[in-house]
Amino acid sequence: MSDAACFIFGAGPFYGLVEAPGPGDRILAADGGYRHCLAAGLEPDLLLGDFDSLDALPPHLEAKKYPVEKDDTDTMLAIKLGLELGHRRFHLYGGTGGRMDHTLANLQALAYLAQAGARGDLYGEGCVFTAIQNSHLILPARPSGVFSVFCLGPEARGVTIRGGQYPLTQAPLSPFFPLGVSNHFQGEPVEITVEEGCLLICRELP
Repeated sequence: MSDAACFIFGAGPFYGLVEAPGPGDRILAADGGYRHCLAAGLEPDLLLGDFDSLDALPPHLEAKKYPVEKDDTDTMLAIKLGLELGHRRFHLYGGTGGRMDHTLANLQALAYLAQAGARGDLYGEGCVFTAIQNSHLILPARPSGVFSVFCLGPEARGVTIRGGQYPLTQAPLSPFFPLGVSNHFQGEPVEITVEEGCLLICRELP
């Protein structure tokens, strides 16, 4: 298991770096996500995908090509590779906006990471998504701002939210009703716990 983080750049809209790779972190460019690496001044360790959104492969980079007709999206290929290499912390860029079906697929990918015992942050326009399963997450204190909590999958049980404007204690959260939307920071850390099930947490970026 690696302590280094895995940074994955997809081909969707890129809104700038929130967390930047540090020494020892791995950078994977999924197909057209290579352009975002260039925009951020980063060189990926590996370029992978079916390359249907990249005109030409840079000759100086290691590349791994997959068939166009496959079960995994290019981003999911990168996630699976990152897990195989032992990473448990992921930062995903270029995975929201653009095509809605790809955005939804990447939100599901966060649940895939949570089931694997890893954590992924998916950065969108002014927000970041995270999924947890049978676990908890502490959001750092902020004087203001919005966060939302959704059930991702079967009904989540034992959901507790502390520190937000609208608390919950040992409550069920249904995938069919958005009870956890638009909660608010109040100047203290927010702790979110789910005893059984998977939660998708969305929070505004400062």
